[in-house]
Amino acid sequence: MKSNIVLIGMPGVGKSTLGVVLAKQLGYDFVDTDLVIQHKYGETLQELIEKRGDEGFIGLENHELSLLDCRHTVIATGGSAVYGADAMRHLAEIGTIVYLDAPERELEDRLGDLDARGVVRNGKETVREIFEERLYLYMHYAQITIQLTGKTLRTAVDDTVRLLKTQGLVLPASEEPGTAKA
Repeated sequence: MKSNIVLIGMPGVGKSTLGVVLAKQLGYDFVDTDLVIQHKYGETLQELIEKRGDEGFIGLENHELSLLDCRHTVIATGGSAVYGADAMRHLAEIGTIVYLDAPERELEDRLGDLDARGVVRNGKETVREIFEERLYLYMHYAQITIQLTGKTLRTAVDDTVRLLKTQGLVLPASEEPGTAKA
């Protein structure tokens, strides 16, 4: 059984927020890949994008995500992670891919200034354009889709856990085969 849960979705959808709560509920670790990249390179996402351009950042992100080595971890990816085929192949090998879906209008409210947020834009100007470009990739890689519209954080986490367990895709870390119980 794959031991990680990989969250994908648009910037601002709540991957990190939901991921932390999900990890706590399951007894998993939590990794935010945007923070891993910022820490490793000593720059914000926006600084990295400005210096390397969208394609350069996508290459860097693809490389770093391809190297992730963890178990019993909820992994919140950057919204542009789906552009990296190597990264997504690796993430699918080590975890269950969960797409967090929210309507474009909610994302616009949450994101604010796209430049300040460090969003790979690929020449797109609006959240709508970015969303339309990425939707196919999110749907392509997703094993499970969680619709967030009108849900509280608690309900979204509970729905995610229920779907993962129903499909036999995850067990709490304490119930994994070969894991000592406390």
